[in-house]
Amino acid sequence: QVTLVESGGGSVQAGGSLRLSCAVFGYTYSTYCMGWFRQAPGKEREGVASIDTDGSISYADSVKGRFTISQDNAKNTLYLQMNSLKAEDSAMYYCAAESRYCFPGRGSAFRYWGQGTQVTVSS
Repeated sequence: QVTLVESGGGSVQAGGSLRLSCAVFGYTYSTYCMGWFRQAPGKEREGVASIDTDGSISYADSVKGRFTISQDNAKNTLYLQMNSLKAEDSAMYYCAAESRYCFPGRGSAFRYWGQGTQVTVSS
């Protein structure tokens, strides 16, 4: 059974930082494409960042230069460091995993999802 558990969300003022974590269970972590997505109320789900099994990384244009995706294979954990947060970054953030292929930003290509962690940025 593949399980993803996010943590690290919270409330922060604009300009602040948060680090999200996603602990993964039930599979060999390093063999999966991993991604972070977010969804704000009334908006479509948006791909934020992804990291492929070869280490290649992709970011949404809206977060480039502010967010950093990383992983610790020894801890089976995926991270999203978010700096210079803006009010428009407020959303539920989800991590996702897929073993068959990697299509960054395409939520429909990921089979496994965490329960989400809320990020709220006040201006």
